[in-house]
Amino acid sequence: MNFGMIGPGVVLALGCIGSAVGCTIAGSASHGAMTHVEEGHGRLIGLSAMPASQAIYSFVLMVLMSGKIRASSLDPFVALGLALFAGLAEMISAIYQGKVAATAIQATAKRPAVFGKSAIAPTVVETFSLFVFVFTLMLI
Repeated sequence: MNFGMIGPGVVLALGCIGSAVGCTIAGSASHGAMTHVEEGHGRLIGLSAMPASQAIYSFVLMVLMSGKIRASSLDPFVALGLALFAGLAEMISAIYQGKVAATAIQATAKRPAVFGKSAIAPTVVETFSLFVFVFTLMLI
């Protein structure tokens, strides 16, 4: 067993856990809102899927980290440290993005005209997960 691959596994697991929780929070709000509105369900579903992006970022980090560990250009312990903190940041970002997306869904259900404005807040939360992704890429 290659224990050096723990780091890449950690970043993937944490990112996916966060995405699952965030999508659950926003998806639950979306389902509730759909019972009150007759149209615009696609927009609500789109908002509820926003936290899934952190799983994609974590997957890319996992693939790149594991390749660099195999090539011996990244120390497995350094990878584990990066993976732990990057994974936690991706996880927390996804969870809070799900919470903000849920409120955007509720606002859109009450006043469809505010969809564009309410979609900005989850997008702002997304930028923090992008920062973590890019900065971690720079470090590996």
